Amino acid sequence: MIGHIKGLHQQQADLAAFGGYAFRETGLFRIFEMAARTCAGSLGARHCAIGRYRCVENDLLVEAGFGWRPGIIGTAVSPADERSPQGRACVTREPVVVRGSQEMHAYDAPGFYREYGIVSTVGVPIVSGAGPPFGVLEVESTAERSYDEHDINFLTGFANVLAEAVAAHGRNRVLRATVAEMATIAAEKERLQAERDVLAMELRHRVRNNLQLINVMVTTVLRQPSDVARSRGLERMIGQIMSLAEVYEHMLGAGIDGQVDFGSYAVVLCANLHAQRPASEHAIILDCHAEAVRVSLATATALGLVLTDLISNSYEHACSSHRGRIDLRIRGGDMAGQGVITIADHDVGYLAATETNHQGEWLVRRLMQQVRGTLDTGPGTGNVWTLRFPTIDADRIAIATA
Repeated sequence: MIGHIKGLHQQQADLAAFGGYAFRETGLFRIFEMAARTCAGSLGARHCAIGRYRCVENDLLVEAGFGWRPGIIGTAVSPADERSPQGRACVTREPVVVRGSQEMHAYDAPGFYREYGIVSTVGVPIVSGAGPPFGVLEVESTAERSYDEHDINFLTGFANVLAEAVAAHGRNRVLRATVAEMATIAAEKERLQAERDVLAMELRHRVRNNLQLINVMVTTVLRQPSDVARSRGLERMIGQIMSLAEVYEHMLGAGIDGQVDFGSYAVVLCANLHAQRPASEHAIILDCHAEAVRVSLATATALGLVLTDLISNSYEHACSSHRGRIDLRIRGGDMAGQGVITIADHDVGYLAATETNHQGEWLVRRLMQQVRGTLDTGPGTGNVWTLRFPTIDADRIAIATA
C-alpha cells in the first residue's frame, strides 16, 4: 500500500515537472519526446507512442515516442478506427485499456505492435477543441499488466498538457504570421514614403529647371522683330508649356523608378497639339503611331519639347495651304536600346524657315544633345526628321558595358 502511494506521489511530481517544462519549451516535438519518456518511466513501461491523427489518410502516425528503433517514429501508422486500440481511443475520445494478449486478439494490431511483441497497452486521446482529437498518447508493454484509474488519470493529465501545447503552438504560428504581415505592411509604408520623398525631390528639380527653360523661351519670343513673329512664338511657347504639363501628368504615375512610357505620352501630346491649333488648320491630319518606349523623366521632358516644336513648325510652314498630313512614328529600342522617332510632312519643310525657326531648330538640337540623342533630316516631299534617343534599356546597356 505504501509503495502504491509513493508511486502516485511520483506520478504527480512527474506530471507537475512536465507541465513546467512544456510551459517553457517552444519546440512541439521536444515536448512530445519528453512526455513519452516521462510516461514510460513513470508507468514502468518500455515503450510509449504519441500518434497524430491524419484526416486525409484517416490514420494515426507515430509522431514521437520512446523505446522504438529508428524508422518507427515518423513512419509507423495504425488505422484511426476501432480496429486498433489507438484508433478506438481516437474515435470514441475515451481511454482504452488492453490488459493482455487475449484482449489484444480482439484488435487488428498495427505492424510495430507485432514486431515488438506488444500485448498490453493503455491509451488516452489528446483532445484540443471541439474537432477531431489531435491524436493519442499511449503506453505499451510486452508483458500482461493491469492499468487502473490512477494510471489513466496520470496519462490524461499528460494528454491535457500536450493538447494545450498543441493549441499554443497553433496560436504562436498565427501570431508569428501576423507579426510578419505587420512587418511587411510597415516596410511597404516606409517604401511608399521614400517613393513620395524621391518624387517630391524630382518634381522640385524638374519645376526649377523647366521654369528656367520657360524664361529662356519667353526671352526669345520677346526678341522677335515683328508682332507676327512674336505671335507665332507665343503660340509655340504655349504648346511647349503644355508639353511640360503633360510630362508632369505622366510623372505622377511614374513611380519611384522615374520612368515614363513615352509612347502613350506622345499620343496624348499630339491630340492636345492638334486641338490647340486654330480651326482653320483642323483639316490637317496629324497621324501618330507610337510603340511603348520607356524613358527617364529628363528624356521625356526634352523629347516632349522637341516634338512640340517640330510638329508646330509643320503646322505653320509644311502645311501652308492648311491641308496636308503630318506623320509621327515612334518605335521601340533597337539592339543598342535606342528609340527612334520620325516626323514627316508634305510641303515646304522646316529648312525653308524664318529667323524664328532657326532659333527653334537651335533649341531642338540643344535639347537632343542634353539627352544624348541625335537629330537628322532627310529628303522627302516635304521634310523628314529622324530622332534617336536613349531608352531605359539603353541606359542599362551603357552601365553594364562601362
